[in-house]
Amino acid sequence: MPHDPLILAPDGSVTRLRAIMRALRDPATGCPWDIEQDFASIAPYAIEEAYEVADAIAQSDWPALQGELGDLLLQVVYHAQMAEEAGYFTFADVARSISDKMVARHPHVFGTESRDKSAEQQTRDWEAVKAAERAAQAQDGVLEGVALGLPALMRAVKLQKRAARVGFDWPETAQVLDKMQEEARELVAARETLSQAEIAEEFGDLLFVMANLGRHLGVDPEAALRAANAKFTRRFRAIEAALAREGRGPEDSDLAEMDRLWDAAKDAEKRDAAK
Repeated sequence: MPHDPLILAPDGSVTRLRAIMRALRDPATGCPWDIEQDFASIAPYAIEEAYEVADAIAQSDWPALQGELGDLLLQVVYHAQMAEEAGYFTFADVARSISDKMVARHPHVFGTESRDKSAEQQTRDWEAVKAAERAAQAQDGVLEGVALGLPALMRAVKLQKRAARVGFDWPETAQVLDKMQEEARELVAARETLSQAEIAEEFGDLLFVMANLGRHLGVDPEAALRAANAKFTRRFRAIEAALAREGRGPEDSDLAEMDRLWDAAKDAEKRDAAK
């Protein structure tokens, strides 16, 4: 069966991509793997692709970003195609929905409101518009609408921000620090006396307070942890490189030596940053 000629058109843009997806999902002539997929099976790929976009940006790898944005766009097209097949909505509905939302949430650009406001004021206005939208959708609970599928630290911050809007928040950072110390003490005690499930609960409480501390300090916990992961990876690779120059690996070393090499890598980074 011949396919839509648009599929081979190099300048077909999003229309071409949608034609490709329709062909892949065709029950008679499409790809067996693509035909078998559903919303639940594809959802993890959307999350993975979003992180790969963030990774390309963090590395300032612009050619990679182009490819990763394409991969992420494919996820949108994929879900929209499945939704259209099921009669839920179409790709045009998706585009119209986000366009309407952007216009409604930017009255200072597309409406009559003044643009003479700070970014902080615009953020407050944005949150006020979102609150009105939730009210219109009968989302009465303060915490309703915070997606369960978000990374846990990111979701913790969003939950805390929602609660803070109605006054459920510590007014001072010092109080958050006190709570963090309290949760840390409880975790130490739990290690000796509680079950593994109870230890996990206390550990979760500590992480939740740490996320709250980040919010009070103006630090994005998710971004801070990603940076810490990158730093650990960079310095551990420096350890591996130092050992490899002697024909050895980490398994041929010990903690004391690797600690010294870690400190050397840390000092080298500081010297490079000072240049």
